[in-house]
Amino acid sequence: MPMEYEGLRLRLHPQVYEPAEDTFLLAENLAVKKGDVALDVGTGTGLIALLMARKASYVLGVDINPIAVELARENARLNGIKNVEFRLSDLFENVEGEFDLITFNAPYLPGEPEEPIDLALVGGETGREVLDRFIEEVPRYLKPGGVVQIVQSSITGVEETLERLKKAGLTAGIVARRHIFFEDIVLINGRKRE
Repeated sequence: MPMEYEGLRLRLHPQVYEPAEDTFLLAENLAVKKGDVALDVGTGTGLIALLMARKASYVLGVDINPIAVELARENARLNGIKNVEFRLSDLFENVEGEFDLITFNAPYLPGEPEEPIDLALVGGETGREVLDRFIEEVPRYLKPGGVVQIVQSSITGVEETLERLKKAGLTAGIVARRHIFFEDIVLINGRKRE
């Protein structure tokens, strides 16, 4: 059953994270500018990458889940979007170069992933392992003045994320939040100095 969002038609798969409130919070606040080179980490269905491709000159979407990579490619074809590429990658493992914008909807549940779908949700023993590794590596892939946008849950410690981004040399702040059930979904923007 395909879903529609902002004029995009998306096929879904039971082993790929379906766009939800966290995805839409990012989608509504994308910092993409005309001509940007953008990277979407943990691309899932490819929705964010495809939205960015409307303004960006080139978008790379990566995911650790091979089913997601195939699905995202299919969704790009379905919508006739050509300036986007999808690759299998554990965070930045198969990524090179620098980007104007990097987006990451971070997995944040504590535990060990058992199925491909879990990789979108489970962030390691404390729920922060994947996010912390991302924050440590992201400055190397940002152009000067480049922006990183991270969606995370209040469950995994928003203050800690802000602290870690500052330690990594980025200026960071919360730009949007949405309350869902028992948590806040927060969007954090970090900027690399010019």
